[in-house]
Amino acid sequence: MITVSKEDYLKAILEAECEGEPVIAARLAHWLAVSAPAVTMALRRLKRDRLVAVRKDGRVELTAEGRKIAGQLAMRHHLIERMLHEIFGMAWYQVHDEAERLEHAVSSDFEAMLARKLGRAGRCPHGNPATPESPGVKRKRGLLLLSETQPGSRYAVRSVYERDRRLLEFLEQKGIRPGARLRVHARNYDGTLSLAVESRRVELGGPAADRIWVAKAK
Repeated sequence: MITVSKEDYLKAILEAECEGEPVIAARLAHWLAVSAPAVTMALRRLKRDRLVAVRKDGRVELTAEGRKIAGQLAMRHHLIERMLHEIFGMAWYQVHDEAERLEHAVSSDFEAMLARKLGRAGRCPHGNPATPESPGVKRKRGLLLLSETQPGSRYAVRSVYERDRRLLEFLEQKGIRPGARLRVHARNYDGTLSLAVESRRVELGGPAADRIWVAKAK
């Protein structure tokens, strides 16, 4: 039986994989805000159900069946975020947390209705596709992190890390959201960036800039 807890772990592993770093128990504990013993017990159950494999070095990997379930939940989450934003007008920085609560309650019939209404190929309000993309895939599409940009150039924000509500609200206050255009004025000694965001002067720290993917603007 696939419980809500198992679904949460599987989706978290899929998303953590796409952050480009090894998925280990400690990372999952931080990602899901649970204790290390809780992660150990959850992984034991997922291994028993053949949904994950744990390598000798501690790295956690999804099996084919585990990846299928995680992908289905990621798609449902994606559709709910788009529904909340595109149909009900919820702010882009609010929809992730709400979708996390709703994704387990939506039936397959309602999900199919959302897919017909919205389509499965669009991007969520944070600029992300339904299936999480790795940094390598994003770079192949010509994207780069805002922290890697060159002073004097113009960029368009393409996507933002969506699991940190405080970060999203912080960026919204500065006018940095998917679709926004900005100019990088300077990379400062302390690692901050001096930006012009739609005529506003903005200072942004390195940790926040590492969570924003941009494309060179024409």
